[in-house]
Amino acid sequence: MQQEALTLSVQELNNYVSALLTTDPTLRDVRVRGEISGFKRHSSGHLYFSLKDAGAVVRCVMFRQYAQQLAFRPEDGQQVVVTGSASLYVRDGSFQLYVREMESMGAGELYRRFLALKDTLEAEGLFDPAHKKTIPFLPRCVGVVTSGTGAALQDVMQIVGRRFPNMHLCLCPVRVQGDGAAEEIAAGIRAMNREQAADVLIVGRGGGSMEDLWAFNEPVVARAIYESEIPVISAVGHETDFTIADFAADLRAPTPSAAAELAVPEFAALEATLKDGAARLSRVLGNDLERRRNRLQLLRRSAGFMQTELRLANERQRLDDAKESLVRIMTEQEKERRHAIEHAKVRLATPEQQERLAALSPEAVLRRGFAVVRKESGAVVSKVQGVRPSERVEIRFADGAAAAEILTVSGGK
Repeated sequence: MQQEALTLSVQELNNYVSALLTTDPTLRDVRVRGEISGFKRHSSGHLYFSLKDAGAVVRCVMFRQYAQQLAFRPEDGQQVVVTGSASLYVRDGSFQLYVREMESMGAGELYRRFLALKDTLEAEGLFDPAHKKTIPFLPRCVGVVTSGTGAALQDVMQIVGRRFPNMHLCLCPVRVQGDGAAEEIAAGIRAMNREQAADVLIVGRGGGSMEDLWAFNEPVVARAIYESEIPVISAVGHETDFTIADFAADLRAPTPSAAAELAVPEFAALEATLKDGAARLSRVLGNDLERRRNRLQLLRRSAGFMQTELRLANERQRLDDAKESLVRIMTEQEKERRHAIEHAKVRLATPEQQERLAALSPEAVLRRGFAVVRKESGAVVSKVQGVRPSERVEIRFADGAAAAEILTVSGGK
């Protein structure tokens, strides 16, 4: 009697086949070579593509954690060798490879050379973080060492023009692939330094295969970057592309466009920051001035301050009183000395001389209509140059004195 066939659902069938494939030791770690077709990089970072040869096609997926480790950018038409496991995608029932590693068939030897060069130059100290220079915040000029006709230059010009319209760009056009390209790139970097043409350099190109980017792996370029006195931003290929130049540079940018953004601040944001800073500084200074003004007002109204002002006023008044007393005493002493001199002259003179001396005495002179003008300090004014308009003086007559104010002064030459 024939055994009845097992009935499975579609999902059960796919799960069964998937389990068979997963447990097969050969398919758990298999290497497959072929040509990439239908390549797609998802926004998640996963890679979806097919491998084909003359007789068949197989679907492949490479998840982001493995794709990030690639040393080149996969493209349609490339011949590659992939390593991974074969299984069934249960939902679609499709057989596919889950790729962990990918190597360009033409780049296998190049990749080994890349790793060897990286180790050698790293041992020489060309990648030393202590040697890295700081990228200036606001350069006066941005130098670009790249192809004069490539898309990388257009990207840099567009980004810089949008972020900082008046920024000056200086281009050193060079070949970026092929024979002699590495030497041209190195010479361009040295020329920029020799002429001090820029404050920061962007050195790079657009994307391509590992062979296309190889000029940026050459030691001559790495040494030129290391020796550059101008800070260097490397911008070679795409985000997944890494070259020796990236390790030697002071800063690596994933793309030329990103390099332009790192090299130049955004003018509008910078202007807004400066305006905001100025406004905040004005507020702080205004508040501080107001606090100090209020504190001064409080001090002026305080009892201690008012007592000090009163003491100072009293001292000023005492000083004025002392000055007046001193002038008065000096004036009296002067009068006494004059009287003493006059009496001495009279006693020593003959009657005729006494009469003549008496006629010449100050009192006699004053009685004849003359007057003596003295300043407030007590000094006698003998010439018109000795007084000034608005100055107060004392005029002494034979029978008394009068206070006066000088209105105008004339003559005196």
